[in-house]
Amino acid sequence: MVAVTYIEHNGTEHKVDVDAHMNLMEGATLNMVPGVIGMCGGICSCSTCHCYIPPEWQGRIPEAAAGELGTLESVTHRKANSRLGCQITVTEEMQGLVVHLPADQGGS
Repeated sequence: MVAVTYIEHNGTEHKVDVDAHMNLMEGATLNMVPGVIGMCGGICSCSTCHCYIPPEWQGRIPEAAAGELGTLESVTHRKANSRLGCQITVTEEMQGLVVHLPADQGGS
């Protein structure tokens, strides 16, 4: 299990254990983390698993593919470190990862 901390927009922290090989969206929804919906089930089409990856973790996760970048164009509150949780597979090397969540998961 990999310890991941999801931080809601209001600062509430949810420290959960996520199975390696699951994605961040699955880890959040299975642990009932508020603010991560995962409406499309992880096929990179709805952006309801939008999250922010802190700068110190940017180089330790794979870069976003073209499909993810296209889907991110429709999110509200997009930032340079915006990602879709469904596109980030959890690995043992992500032990202690912190994921920040936007104020809402609405589209623009």
